Amino acid sequence: MRAIWKGAVSFGLVNVPVRLFSATQEHDIRFHQVHREDGGRIRMKRICSACGEEVAWDQLAKGYEAEDGRLVVLTDEDFDQLPLSTGREIDVVEFVPTGQVDPILYGKAYYLEPDARAAKPYALLREALEATDRVAVVKVALRQRESLAVLRVRDRVIMMQTLMWPDEIRAAEFPVLEEDVDLRPQELRMAASLVDSMAADFEPDQYEDDYQQALVQLVEAKLEGAAPAPVEAAEEAQTEVVDLLSALQASVDRAKEARGEKPSSGGAARKSASSGTKKTAAKKSSSSTSASTTKKTAAKKTAAKKTPARKSA
Repeated sequence: MRAIWKGAVSFGLVNVPVRLFSATQEHDIRFHQVHREDGGRIRMKRICSACGEEVAWDQLAKGYEAEDGRLVVLTDEDFDQLPLSTGREIDVVEFVPTGQVDPILYGKAYYLEPDARAAKPYALLREALEATDRVAVVKVALRQRESLAVLRVRDRVIMMQTLMWPDEIRAAEFPVLEEDVDLRPQELRMAASLVDSMAADFEPDQYEDDYQQALVQLVEAKLEGAAPAPVEAAEEAQTEVVDLLSALQASVDRAKEARGEKPSSGGAARKSASSGTKKTAAKKSSSSTSASTTKKTAAKKTAAKKTPARKSA
């Protein structure tokens, strides 16, 4: 790995010289834009919309256009005059409990490696963070802008993870969530049962990027001039839930089958359906019995009327 920043962590009167390394990397395949007909690379030209001339890299500057249309141009010299452009300090502002930092704020992650002469204060800070179960909130200048970040410990390495500023988080304004929803007790129990049936310890190594693997196989097949292997179509997700309880029960059964367990016999939804069927059958049986009793009663009355008639004859 190559260090992308050098500076020092400053907490109190203690300075810890460190180097910053990116802790993550993307595994996406990079594509070029090419001409479909002959595969030639597409080159983009920087054309000025005012004079129509092509502009060289050393002639580029950054411009900001206000809402009223006014434009200001900022040069490299303008940025060099800002106090953050040469900042080389990770300034610890405060230490806060780990659970108080909302995960939505987390941004890019970096490793901090100490200089050889700073191994002791580095270890001191690391052990203090772990012993108190806190993270250090810091401010740091990265790429000509001030960033808010936290220092936390992972596998004996102090990591710096940038944070979004509060005004960069959008509010979740969805009117549908303000409406009251009637949840039946059996639905809540079944949902909890589904969560229990799918509960596990998080092991990220067991997950794979299926799309990325299929894309790599497609590219390799194209390079070898072979026909791409057929890809199985994924099941389309059901967008409408007709019977929530039945869907929950089916989900529980499927989760149990995936774990090698025996699905529940019948299930709550099927029991409900069975109960309804039994009630219907009972009603039919009751109606049939009532009708039979009525017929028998009518037959007895008819027989009773006929008998005296035979006697008088």
